[in-house]
Formats: sequence, structure tokens, C-alpha cells
Amino acid sequence: MSIIVVGDLVTDVVVAHREEIQPGTDTPAMIRPHGGGQGANTAAWLAHAGAAVTLIAAVGDDTAGRERVAELDAAGVRCAVRAHAGAVTGTVVVLSSSRERTLITDPGACLLLDPDHVRTAVRDVPHATHLHLSGYALLNEGSRAAGREALRAALRHGLTVSVDASSAGPLRAVGAEAFLDWVRGADLLLCNADEAAVLSGHDEPEAQAAALIAAAGHVVIKLGGDGARWTGPDGSATVRGTRQPMVDPTGAGDAFAAGLLHSWMSGATPVEALAAGAALGATAVGRVGARPSITEPLST
Repeated sequence: MSIIVVGDLVTDVVVAHREEIQPGTDTPAMIRPHGGGQGANTAAWLAHAGAAVTLIAAVGDDTAGRERVAELDAAGVRCAVRAHAGAVTGTVVVLSSSRERTLITDPGACLLLDPDHVRTAVRDVPHATHLHLSGYALLNEGSRAAGREALRAALRHGLTVSVDASSAGPLRAVGAEAFLDWVRGADLLLCNADEAAVLSGHDEPEAQAAALIAAAGHVVIKLGGDGARWTGPDGSATVRGTRQPMVDPTGAGDAFAAGLLHSWMSGATPVEALAAGAALGATAVGRVGARPSITEPLST
């Protein structure tokens, strides 16, 4: 089993603050740079879970880009990452507290993800069985053609497909109808509650899933601390959240996606896959940064 992830690779500047941010003056915080990007984070957690995984992405031909690729190499991720001369590797400032996370984004070279590169890279991954697409590749106009090519390439090569809806704000900007049209036919659509509300026009998970199942074979809605709900042709399943002291929520959804995908692609039932996702997500919130450390053992 080999999984392809297509998406973003950036530098996260994590600003972890316990006090409310005070405008116009100082607010104490721990500030650290980390590797980030939804696609890259998911790939790193998949490798942590034991999957063979390839990331297809774009960075600048700069120090940050080389460092980000080296981190993933060390984490066991096969990188099909193109470095673009004259471009700057993307950066995200993550304002993180125990209650919420706010992202200030400069996608940089992520917008240069190229359809031809994606087409070739998907073809060249040995023994691939599944492609996971970060929705940011579709939500950003610069990378949209590459994101759509990733879905077409997966279809040509007989791969199953999952898509993460990524972020409620950009979904509102492009519109639910357009996004659902782009991902129609995917085997699995992952959303959090806010994203599901934007895409479905409903507030309740049951109604959200009923509306979204027309676009994808299976729909998973993440409900934060309340767990997650899986809806498919055979009905629905819900798993309660795994309670964990919150250190930093950055990357929790990416870890959840990785745990769920690795389990599901290994033959697990929806309940088992949800539980695996919840367990890896709980691991993620207990540490600062969006990825596992290279030396961190897999939780069991």
C-alpha cells in the first residue's frame, strides 16, 4: 500500500499564547518555526503511522524550502517536491491558544504547484493505491489546475481518492457549488463542522452528511472534542472524541486524517478508522507544532 498526498508545504511560525492577545502592547507567547502545510502535515503523520507515502508539492528555491523538504525526508516521506527559482516558500503565522487557532497565510510557492509536475509525479509513484488531496490546492486559484489534475490523474491510474475541505473561509470565497463540483466522485470527503456547514448549508451533522453524500462516496465530519461522524452507503457511524489536554491544536485535523486514512486503507471498518483518526489527533494536540517529532514513537 502506498499513499500519495498532493498539497501544500510551508513554514509554520507558531505563536502559542495563553493570555488573550492585547492590541497595541505586548502579549507573552512561545514562538517557534515548524514545518507546516496541510498536505505536508498529513504526509508526515501518515509516515509516522507506518504508511509508505509520497508528497507532491511546490516550494521556493530557498533555504526554507530546502529545510522543509529535509524535514520530511528525515520523517520517512518520499518527496516529489519541485523547487521554483525566484519563488519564496510559503509561510503561515499560526496564532494558537487552548481555545482556538487563527492562521495568517502567505502561500508563496504553493501557488506554483504545476499540473504537468503533478501528472508526472503521480504516474511515477510505485505501487500507489490512494491519493489524498489537500483542498487548499483547489481553493487557491494559482494551484487549482494542479489540484484538479491530481484528481484526474488518480482516476486514470485507478486510485481511490480522498479530499480534505481544508478551511471554511476560502470555501465561502469560492462557493460550495464550485468546490463540490470539483471533488465530485471522490471516495471520501473530510470536513470539520464549519466546513460542512458551508458546503451543505446545514448546521446539524446528520443533515450535513445527507447533503454531502451526493458529492462523495463517504463523508467524514470532524466534530472537535465531540468526536467524528462517518456517513456512507451502508449508513453512519460515530466515535466520541478522545479527551486530551490541549497544548496546541495546530495539525490536529491533519493527524486525524492520516490516522483515519491509514486505518481505512488497511481494511478497517469506519468505526475503527474513526477511532484511529481520533487517537492520532489526540496525540497531535498534546504537543506544539503540526507534526510528530522524528524520534516520537507511535502511540498505541
